[in-house]
Amino acid sequence: MKKAFVLLLCFVLAAGALTGCGGEVKEESGKISVVATIFPEYDWVMNILGDKAENADVTLLLDGGVDMHSYQPTVDDIVLISECDLFIYVGGESDAWVTDALERAKKDDGEVVSLFRILSDKVVEEELAPGMEAEEEEEEEAYDEHVWLSVKNAEIICRELAARLGDIDPANAKTYSANAEAYIEKLSELDGKYEDAVKNGVRDTLLFGDRFPFRYMTDDYGLEYYAAFPGCSAETEASFETVVLLSGVVDDLSLPCVLTIETGDGKLAQTIIDNTKSKSAEILQMDSMQSVTAKDIAGGETYIGIMEHNLSVLEKALA
Repeated sequence: MKKAFVLLLCFVLAAGALTGCGGEVKEESGKISVVATIFPEYDWVMNILGDKAENADVTLLLDGGVDMHSYQPTVDDIVLISECDLFIYVGGESDAWVTDALERAKKDDGEVVSLFRILSDKVVEEELAPGMEAEEEEEEEAYDEHVWLSVKNAEIICRELAARLGDIDPANAKTYSANAEAYIEKLSELDGKYEDAVKNGVRDTLLFGDRFPFRYMTDDYGLEYYAAFPGCSAETEASFETVVLLSGVVDDLSLPCVLTIETGDGKLAQTIIDNTKSKSAEILQMDSMQSVTAKDIAGGETYIGIMEHNLSVLEKALA
């Protein structure tokens, strides 16, 4: 039903929006318009724009802590996508609605950026770690959507975003490129700090009593992991067998903490700890950036800031 609704909505809106509004907005305001589905995309664009941000209207589509895995576009969202100069989305299963929206909006490839397409063969399938609760079997391959949680991926994406913005706004292309390179330098420095944390760590294994969206990060630095659920899982209750297995791993590896993500309530992590021998592990939280709001952004939240927080948690988990 939802898909049918989106199809109908896109058809109705595209018929009107594309007859005039798209080109006129830029002509009247002199600004380029960008729509980003998730916070990392939004923050990357703002850093690339730099002091030229006043010449752009940048919209974060999934605002207010909306989970990308359950999001459905509103009428206003479809209008924004139809009219914008550049639309940025992830490209995974959660973005299935995008295909119909873009077809109705009749956007060409130059106006659309998919993170999956940029990263190409760097995108990996979700995998089930030992003990991880599996959902119902699906016929199609499920790819891990959380590509932004790799600083290395962020560097690649930012360079491509700068090029796309330059294509749209040639007068400022050199500025966007220079801003991107300065930002990528900061990402590279952060990447080095992650490598040092892993190199200096006593352990090489993370355990999540929660969903696990950090596959790209662990792959980047050769870390092992255990978790209760895959990153895109909708499950919240773990089986007795999963709790026992994960509690045993905490004991066997003397792990100092059980990790959660910002959208979890920590109950499962506490249950895992309660079933260990020492019951002394700490619960620590990593941020997967799936609940960042406009209020958080106004308060100074940034992609690099959140990844620095995750680094501090990683250092404790590997100590």
